[in-house]
Amino acid sequence: MTYQGRWDRRTALRAMAALAGVATAAPLLGEPATAQASPGGDADALFKAGHFEQAGHAYEEILKKDPGNVHAARRRGYVGLLSNNFPDAEKYLKTAIALAPGDREAHRFLADCYTRQDKFALAAPHWQGADYQAYATLFAAFRGQPYEIHGDTGRAPFRQLDPIPQVEASLNGGPLKRFSFYTRVDSLGVSAKAAEEAGLRAVAKEKVEYLGKTFWFYYGILDSFALGGIELRNIPVRWSDGDSGEQSDDGMIGTWILYHFLTTIDYAGRSLILRRRTPETARKARAEAERAGAQPLPLWLAQEHLLFSRGSVAGSPGVVAVNLGGTGEAVAAMPQETAKRLRVRVDEDRPMETAAGGQAVTVYPCYPKEVRLGNAVARDAYCYAGAPSGPGREGFEQLAHLSHSFYKPFHVTLDFTGMSIHVARGPAS
Repeated sequence: MTYQGRWDRRTALRAMAALAGVATAAPLLGEPATAQASPGGDADALFKAGHFEQAGHAYEEILKKDPGNVHAARRRGYVGLLSNNFPDAEKYLKTAIALAPGDREAHRFLADCYTRQDKFALAAPHWQGADYQAYATLFAAFRGQPYEIHGDTGRAPFRQLDPIPQVEASLNGGPLKRFSFYTRVDSLGVSAKAAEEAGLRAVAKEKVEYLGKTFWFYYGILDSFALGGIELRNIPVRWSDGDSGEQSDDGMIGTWILYHFLTTIDYAGRSLILRRRTPETARKARAEAERAGAQPLPLWLAQEHLLFSRGSVAGSPGVVAVNLGGTGEAVAAMPQETAKRLRVRVDEDRPMETAAGGQAVTVYPCYPKEVRLGNAVARDAYCYAGAPSGPGREGFEQLAHLSHSFYKPFHVTLDFTGMSIHVARGPAS
């Protein structure tokens, strides 16, 4: 479980390592963000508050008056990227880079924009510009069409629900192996043993330090990944030399796999359902959700793989992180300041130690009257309070993170074309 969304890519790597058994299985908290002063006035305030469409218009007004404003161009491009509006994202991010060729954040956003569209040859130089050498090398090594999809629908039953959901999948035509999934990691990750058995070859590597230890992450190209009747060919994959030998699965499916499909994570029905992203499957999914009483909610994708929507805690609305998969007995996590502001009962007599960026952090049980995502509600449920408030690397405030236990009575459908999320009670049809 994570807290504040204050994760950079290396923190996500550490999380993947931890969930694979390399480090502690305790819930992970977000790393503190680095404050950066920037111009923008009301536009920045709107963005920070999660009013992205209004913020986008405000940045456009700034650019009309000041076409050389790098911050406004970068942030306007980021607004487009949050909603997978690729033409807008490309237009403004290219403007930002033209104005400031060394702007690493603009390069990172544009690299992400091309990566989401499977334009790896275009993404590679911008990963380089963002100083992500491993990704630059990996994406430059691709030949042919990445994420080539074979099959129309895949349904992979959960082999377990707790402590982390698992499904079965095959690497390069080999025997079925157990995979967890988590929307707080990006690409497909596999264990060192699974990588060796699949005959994977590293084309790039990266050193990561976590909890006083050093790990090497290796990046390669997987020929085939098959689960539940769907096969993906020619996809990015990574593994680590730090496997403890005690992990309960053979790898982890990240958001990059999930956003290639109309994805339903059916907690209530205990299955992962992947459908081709077409207008017809989207219409059917909307109709199914409406019949199940689900209302469409906005879906935002930030920092390459993190999912967000609009929800509420104790009746107070705001942007919430939608963390699907992973572990955690609590339904949500929130900053202590948020819990106090909303008068949520916090049990300060029962502190818990967990890890954040390799350091000990103290959190406390708390019990909000209500946590809501659309029509999905958890009342008087066990949550955590413990991280400082304020925007993380995403740049916007987050009311709370909704995690594993919140979704158990529901099925969640992610539409990455229409950028909407539906949460409905009971199993998917």
